[in-house]
Order: sequence, then structure tokens, then C-alpha cells
Amino acid sequence: MFLTHRSLLSRLLTTALIVGATIPSQTVFGYADRSSEANPFVGTTNGGNVFPGATMPFGMVQFSPEATPVNTKRMIAAPGGYEYRATGIRGFSLTNVEGWGCAGGSGDVPLMPITEIVDKSPSSDFRHAYSSGFSHVHEKAEPGSYQVKLDNGVEVDLSAATRMGVATFRFPDGKPARVLVRTSDSEAGSAEAKTRINLETGTVTGSVKSGNFCGYIGTEDRRPYYTLHFVAQFDRPITDSGSWRDERVSPGATESEGGTGFGPKGIPETGRGSGVWVTFDTGGVVRVRIGISYVSEANAKANLDAESLTATTYEQAAARARTAWNKRLDQIEIEGGTEEQRRIFTTALYHALMTPTTYSDINGEYMGMDGKVHRVAPPQSVQYANFSGWDVYRSQFQLLTWLDPKLGSDIAQSLYNQSMQDGGRWDRWTHMGGATHVMNGDPAAAAIADIWAFGGREFDAKAALASLVQAADVPTKEDLSHDGCPVECVGQRPGLDQWLKLHYIPVGAPAWGPAADTLEDVTAEFSISALAGHLGDEGTQKRFADRAQYWKNIWNPNAAPDGGYFMNRNADGNWPPVHKDDDEDNDPTPHAFTPSTGAGFVEGSAAQYVWMVPFNVAGLFEQMGGTDKAVARLDKFFYDEKGAPAVTKAGPLHAELANEPSIETPWLYDFAGQPWKTQQLVRQVLNTIWKDAPDGIPGNDDLGEMSSWAVFASMGLYPEIPGRAELVLASPLFSKLTIHRPNGDIHIRAAGASTDRFYVQGVKVNGKSSSKTWLPESFSLKGGTLEFDLGDLPNKSWGVGRDDEPPSFPGP
Repeated sequence: MFLTHRSLLSRLLTTALIVGATIPSQTVFGYADRSSEANPFVGTTNGGNVFPGATMPFGMVQFSPEATPVNTKRMIAAPGGYEYRATGIRGFSLTNVEGWGCAGGSGDVPLMPITEIVDKSPSSDFRHAYSSGFSHVHEKAEPGSYQVKLDNGVEVDLSAATRMGVATFRFPDGKPARVLVRTSDSEAGSAEAKTRINLETGTVTGSVKSGNFCGYIGTEDRRPYYTLHFVAQFDRPITDSGSWRDERVSPGATESEGGTGFGPKGIPETGRGSGVWVTFDTGGVVRVRIGISYVSEANAKANLDAESLTATTYEQAAARARTAWNKRLDQIEIEGGTEEQRRIFTTALYHALMTPTTYSDINGEYMGMDGKVHRVAPPQSVQYANFSGWDVYRSQFQLLTWLDPKLGSDIAQSLYNQSMQDGGRWDRWTHMGGATHVMNGDPAAAAIADIWAFGGREFDAKAALASLVQAADVPTKEDLSHDGCPVECVGQRPGLDQWLKLHYIPVGAPAWGPAADTLEDVTAEFSISALAGHLGDEGTQKRFADRAQYWKNIWNPNAAPDGGYFMNRNADGNWPPVHKDDDEDNDPTPHAFTPSTGAGFVEGSAAQYVWMVPFNVAGLFEQMGGTDKAVARLDKFFYDEKGAPAVTKAGPLHAELANEPSIETPWLYDFAGQPWKTQQLVRQVLNTIWKDAPDGIPGNDDLGEMSSWAVFASMGLYPEIPGRAELVLASPLFSKLTIHRPNGDIHIRAAGASTDRFYVQGVKVNGKSSSKTWLPESFSLKGGTLEFDLGDLPNKSWGVGRDDEPPSFPGP
């Protein structure tokens, strides 16, 4: 999504500066209020799909505005519920998911304060009816709170505890004071909604059944797979009420029932839905506290009661949330850099710490993927939900576990619990209690191995390994099925029977992109090997290390004039031609392979996937004809014919650092004996496509994955190898960073660091000089001190020896 109108761009940047100007600068080393350096509006346009509303770290509640669509032909403003270019708000929903794609989802139970009579059904046009305009001049967002003055005159303050939201609505004097409870109006629709008003207690309760993530793509996810229950307690007596169902309005009613449906094409249609409204004495302040649960109304009430003890009002909840965010954000202290760089870094860390979200209630209960109520058992403390496996295995789970091993352990146990409740399947993308199967490959193996490698040890790792091995060895009926393909293949390992027979995923097997699936699957095999090695299972380690080298079976050394590429391959071993709609050039006739093709790949091209063997980079370079040829190809990949950086939106032959298949590539120069190029490239990316502005995230944030990349890159580190805790090096953006960890702090020092001073002259690890361009797992786990000597010019004699390159794992 691009901003093409100069006036609009000017307005966005001007507003961003206004927002930024309200953020105080750093006072001393350490922060009086670290949250003040986070800007929740970053990523709210340009396809970042984040939401600016109130939430706690990993909170169950995301109390955030649901904007009206910018494009009248679209049913949503953006998958995050909010788009910075939007000019209207239709409600304030209780749930959301950070940075995801498709047509979004969640956005459950929007509440909308209005000052008009309800004389037509809000479901007659549930994206626009009873919405209100607003201006960014009257809007403010900070970690844990959100405020806006609507054009209808109502001032709205939102905050959140972990399982509860708090809102204050200030109605203008002399105007009616009403609140719509749009129970059916989840972002992607609902199958069922129920709402009740208790006039005596001033309480509105209800539930909504929803799901439908990516349901417009195929029928597999066009279904409800979770139920949200809520209890909303108002602090003023309700003087009147009403309800609606579909087009019918019932003044005075206290109950309503009916969902929007998901529509014949997976998009809910107008004219269907239900909810209620409550009316208060004219004008004044109305406060409401709302507890939610995915188990029951009783649990929603228990969650509300438990968290209301210390967070009753908006002000109390906002202060409590800010304290929680400060504690999390202060785990990585920074010194130096510009004010803008500190805001970008802190905002990225803020976004990375939102997801996964709390799913279990205060009593430990949660609704399992089998539709049954389960209870968290020690040592697990919390069951988490919302896992975009294809995204977060690359660096987000590593960051979360590195900072908080107990959190990582609970995430791993949550994933294992889900798989056991889903018949042993580790689904790629789980939304609340539902398996959506979205994306490709088998990312769960890497996710679990990442967590163990970075110190998360309080989960049933041996049982998880056994389950992952079983899933990799024994095809299920879902693995053999084409249902849901290409985007939502129902199997954990689509085409597993062919994989075990041919050692690659052939054309015609269940897959989104056979070549891409093969490359994702070898990462899964390596991750199982790595986890087995960490757990002392040598047999499994060796067997899967060998399977991890199956990537060579789809390498065609004669694919193109500039060398070999990964390609689709037929089951008979032949290389098929590219067909129409598979190629970036949309050539309508079968033709020879070109590196720009998307045939066989997922959200990328052959040129972008050619680097995707992160665990055996040395082996990949060897296939390319040696390091010199690999470097020449990297140079061409990252720069255009004029030498200008080509790192995003530069076409299928170049890097796309706005999306996951390319994000590990800048560090590949470390493996090629030219680390100064990694240092320059990483800094180039941070200086240009990450910004302190609404368009400051280059693409979908994908539940914090892309933000975790920016956090690591700013520290000069990256977890390149899935399932292991080695860190490859660039150079830090800041002169001083301290990463506070339970198992030992890490101190990064770079006295000469600045925007344009990033070339490594030398490195010391725990006081000893090192020429290695990587750190061992022991450093990641135990902590220590890393000192960089930086300069303006590249030092082409540092980190260039064969022993200096990060490790590669070629198999037994």
C-alpha cells in the first residue's frame, strides 16, 4: 500500500511530527518513563496492519478503534481494524491481532458511543452506520491507553488490564448519551451473537461466535472456531434501552440474538447482525469496565472482578498498564542514537511484545482446540493464543524467550497443548481456539527448537519432540488431502508421503508452492535435528540432519544464465515449464524458467527464495559455484544496476525486506568473508524503511515478527540459524545497550556508534579480541559483554577468515 498523493503524505508526516513532539526525550541512562518513547501509530498504514489501541504485554484484551473503510469497496479499514488514513470510527472493539493479513478477524464486540436516536438498524450498514468522524489532532495513543475526541462530541478514553478493558465516554452537555453494543460485528463477521441487558445492575452481557480468518480465500476457514464471552459493567443507571436484529429495531428491548454470517464468499454482508443499546441521562461521563473470556460468561465476570481490584477506573488501568509496559521495555536499555532512532527501536520492541496473547482465564481455564475446557497445569502459568508460525519462528520467538525464558516456555507448552487437542497436528497458524492452516511448511518444529535453544526449558520438550517426529514420519489423511490448498492446506505436512518417497515436494502434491514447501520443510527437519541434539537424542539428530539436506533435490544448477536456482520439480524428476499466472511477468504461455518467477513459491520469487537455506549457508554457496559467485549474486540481489539499494518494492529479482522470505539475507555476507557489507546493508535498511511515522513498518508486522527483526538489527545481532542460539553480527545502532535477562545480562558497547558510523574495526567478547562474525550459543544463554570498535570506513581485514564465518550444518 503506497501513499501516492503529495498532500496526503504531507498530512501524515505533519501529524507524525506532532505525535512525536509529545514524546519526551531520554533523561538519564535508564528511563523515567520508557513507554513515552513508543509510538503506537507506527505501522498503522503502508500495510503494517497494527492497531493503536490499549493493551497489556501479551494481553487478552486489545481495546482499540475499529475504523470505517478508506476504500468504500472494502469491508474493513485494515486487518488491524484501524487505518491511519481513515476518517471515521464505527466502534471500539475488545480484541484484535497485531499486524496480521488477509481480511483480519477478531475485532469483537465494538462499543460505540453516540448522541443520536437509534431509528435504523446498525446492521443495515455495519461498517458505517452510526460511525463518527475524527481527526488525528484529537487523538493520542500510548502503551496501555488510547484517547480520541469524536466529531459527534464524545471524548473516549480506553485502557486495558490483561483480561479486562476500561472505557470512559464523556458526552457533550445537552446531548443524548447512548452506547451501542455491536455484539455481532466482529471484523470478519460472526456465526452467532447473544446480548442481554440487566437494567437493575447496569450490566450488559453476551457472547459472539466468530473466526473466519482468511475465510474469503477458501471454505476451510469460513467457519466459527471461537466464542468470546463478555460482561460490561456501567457505572451509571441505564434509563432506557433497545435492541436490533438484522433490519428490525426494537426500542425498549433488553435482549437480542443473531450473527452476521460469513457471506457466500467469506465476507459478511450488510443487513444481518444484532446488538443492543443503552441510554443514560443526558450528557456527562459514562464509565464501563468489561471482562472477557473464551470459556464462559462466569469466567468473564471472574476476570473482571479479579482485575478490577487494582484497576477500576481508566486512570488506574492506564497507570497500571504503563507500569507493566515500562517493566518489559526496560529489559533492553539503550543509550545514544538520535531521539527518532530511540523511538523507532522502542516502538519495535513494543510491537514485538504484544503477541502471542493471553488465552487462559484468571482461574487457569481455557477452551481447547478440541472444544473442551482445559486448565493450565504447572509449571505452565498461562495458555497463549494467536501464533503465525510461518512468520514468528524466524526471530520473534527467539527474542521473547531470550528476554523471558519462562514466557518462552509457556508459549512452547501452549503450542504443544494445541497440537495434542488437535489430534497431534501442529497447525501453522492458530487463531484463538482454531486451526486455520494458513501459510505453508511446518514452522512448529522451528518454533519449539528456537524456544529451547534460547533458554525456554520449562515445558514438556521430550514429548513435544516425539510429537514433531511422529508428524514428520507418519502421513495423516490431512497430509494427503488437497483440501484448503493452496493457502490453507489442512495437513501439518502437506504431501508428506511424497516427501518421504522423493525427498522433495513435487508438482501436484498438496502444497501452496512445492519449491517453497520443500525449503520450509528442510528448515523443519533441521530444527527437529537441532532440538534432538539439545535433548541428547543423537539418533534423531543425525537422521533429521540428513533429511535437512533434501533442499539439494530441487536445486537446478542450470536453471538460468546466472547460475542455479531452486525450482519446482515433477515427481518423475523433470523440471516443468512455467505456466501463466505463475510468473511475475504474467506470460500467458508455458515458457522456460526465469528467476523472477513465482511458480512454486509463496509470497516471493525464485530469486528471493534462492537464499533460504539458513542452516547450511556454506553448502548453498558451494552449490552456487563458490563464495565469489555467491557474493556477486548477493550484490546483484541487494543493489540495482546503478548501485542503488534495492531492498523493498524493487521487483522480484531483488530483496524484499518487507516480508519474511528475505529477512535473513542481509547477514549472508558474514558467511562469505565480507562482513562489512552486512554492516552497511543492515544500517541502510534501518536508516530508510523503518521510520517513526504511521508508514514506519515496511509491510505486515505479522504479530511482531518484523518488529523483532528491527530490534535485533538495531542491536547488531541476528538469530540466523533456526533452532539454534548462535547470533550473527552486524553492528549496533546505539552506543550502549543492556539486555536484562534472568540468566545473565548482556552488555553491548559501541562508543563510536552513530547513524553513519557502523563499520566494525574490531570486536571484544568478554574482554578478549575476536575476529569471528558470530557469537556462540553459550554467550546468548549466559550473557556477557560485547564491545565494538566502529569506524567510518570498512575494515576489510576483520572477520574475513574461514574460521571467522558463522557455522553451517551440512549434515552427518
